[in-house]
Amino acid sequence: MNGSTTGEQTAGQHDRDDSNGPVTLVLTFQGPRSAELIAAADRAGRERLGPTLLHHPRLRDEFIGLQVLRRPDGHEIVVVTVRDAATLDVLQELVSSSELLPGEDVSLLPGPDTAEVFQVVEMRGFGVPEVSR
Repeated sequence: MNGSTTGEQTAGQHDRDDSNGPVTLVLTFQGPRSAELIAAADRAGRERLGPTLLHHPRLRDEFIGLQVLRRPDGHEIVVVTVRDAATLDVLQELVSSSELLPGEDVSLLPGPDTAEVFQVVEMRGFGVPEVSR
C-alpha cells in the first residue's frame, strides 16, 4: 500500500454504505510527483504498511485485493478492496498508527489528495469472491 500517515481525509470520515458486502477504498495521489516522493511512498508500502496490514489477523482474513496504478508523471491511484466497510476502519487505524521506519521522512508522505469509498456491485477474478448485485 502507498505510504501515508498524514492525510487529512480518512476512510472512516467518508460517507459509505455499511451494508454487508465488499467495499473498495480508492486513494488518489495527483501528479506530477517527484521521484523522491514516489520512492518514499513505495518504500513505506513495501517495508512498513504492507507487512503491518498483512500480519493483522482481521485484515489478513478480510483483505481481497490491492492495486497500485501509476502514470509516468507519478499520478497514482491505490485501490484496496476488503470484505466489509468496518474493515476499512481497522485499516485506517493501522495506517495512521504505524511508526515510521528509520530514515523515513514524513514530509515525503503527504497522504492522498482524495479518498473515496465505493460499495462493490460486481467483482470477478481468480481467487476473489464473485460479487454481483
